Amino acid sequence: MRVLAAMSGGVDSAVAAARLVEAGHDVTGVHLALSSNPQSFRTGARGCCTIEDSRDARRAADVLGIPFYVWDLAERFRADVVDDFVAEYAAGRTPNPCLRCNEKIKFAAVLDRALALGFDAVGTGHYARVVAGPAGPELHRAADPEKDQSYVLGVLTAAQLSHALFPLGDTVKAEVRDEAERRGLAVARKPDSHDICFIADGDTAGFLRERLGSEPGEVVDADGAVVGTHEGTYGFTIGQRKGLRIGTPAADGKPRYVLDISPVDRRVTVGPREALAVDALTGVAPRWCGAPPPASSPLSCLAQFRAHGTPVPAAATVLPSGVEVTFETAQEGVAPGQAIVLYDGTRVVGSATIDRTRSAVSA
Repeated sequence: MRVLAAMSGGVDSAVAAARLVEAGHDVTGVHLALSSNPQSFRTGARGCCTIEDSRDARRAADVLGIPFYVWDLAERFRADVVDDFVAEYAAGRTPNPCLRCNEKIKFAAVLDRALALGFDAVGTGHYARVVAGPAGPELHRAADPEKDQSYVLGVLTAAQLSHALFPLGDTVKAEVRDEAERRGLAVARKPDSHDICFIADGDTAGFLRERLGSEPGEVVDADGAVVGTHEGTYGFTIGQRKGLRIGTPAADGKPRYVLDISPVDRRVTVGPREALAVDALTGVAPRWCGAPPPASSPLSCLAQFRAHGTPVPAAATVLPSGVEVTFETAQEGVAPGQAIVLYDGTRVVGSATIDRTRSAVSA
C-alpha cells in the first residue's frame, strides 16, 4: 500500500513512519509547512512548525530511507485554523485549533491531495486506533490513556478513517521513545510540542490583542454590578478563575469565575463556581465517525468536552440541526465553541461544536 506519512519533526511521527516502512508499505514522508514566517529554532517556540522541526523530519526520513517532501500549506492553515481561531474568540467562543487542524488540514487538504496523487492512505503519529467494525472502520481510544488523542480526531468521517493509519495506537509513549533510540532516530528524546503551535510564546491573550486590538469593557457580577474592567472579551473563557482583574471582592469572600462572555456589549459576567454548572447543551455541525445515531431515541454514551478531560455519562439526541446532549451529573466549564465528542465505550461515535448550554442552576 502506498502511504503518505505526515512527519512533524517529533518522535511520534518519526516512529509511526518507521513502523509503516517495517510493515512493508511504500512510504513517502511529508512535512507540513504551516507557518509563513516560522521560528528558526524550537527554543522559545512551543509548537511543531519551526525550521528545526522540518530539518528533524528530513533527518528521520533519511534514516528510514524514504522519499521526503515539504508541502507549503501556510495559506490554507491561516485561513482554516488561525483565522477561525481569532474569529471564534472575537465572538465569545472557545475554539480548539488542534481539532480544526485535523479536520481541515491533515484529513482534508492533505488526505485529498494524497489520494489525488495515488496514495492509498495517510499515516500519522496520533495516539488513536482504527478498528474494523461491522459497519466499516471505527475510531477508538488509544491504549495509552495519558496520550489518547481520539478527542481531537473526533471530526473524522468513516470515509476519512478508511484512509487513515495510526501505528502508535496500541503503544505507550515510553515505548515509543525507546524504540526511536533503537532505530537510531535523533528525535528520540526531543521534547513534545505543547500548547498552540502558531502561538510561539504561549501568550494567547497577547496574540489575540495584536489581531483584534484593545476593546475595553466591564466585568460585572450576576446582578449587573461593575466589579472590574478588561481590555477585550477575547481574553476570557467560560470557567476562568485567574486573571479576572476584579477590584471588588465577593461578599462571601469566595473566588469568582467567568460565567458569560458578551462581545457585543463588551461585557464579561462573573459569579460563584456553582453557577457554572450545566446539565445540557446543544451542539451544531455534527460529524459522525460512521452512521449517525438513530433520531428516534436518545443514545446512552460518554461525553467529553476537553482534549484531556474525563468522559462523563450522558444521553445524546440527534436533532435536525445538530445534537442535544444531557449530562447525568451537572458539569462545569462547558463553553460554546468547544467540541463535544461522544463515545460508546472506547469507540468515537461523533462530535459537534457546542453552540449553547443550559444552566443546571436555573433548570
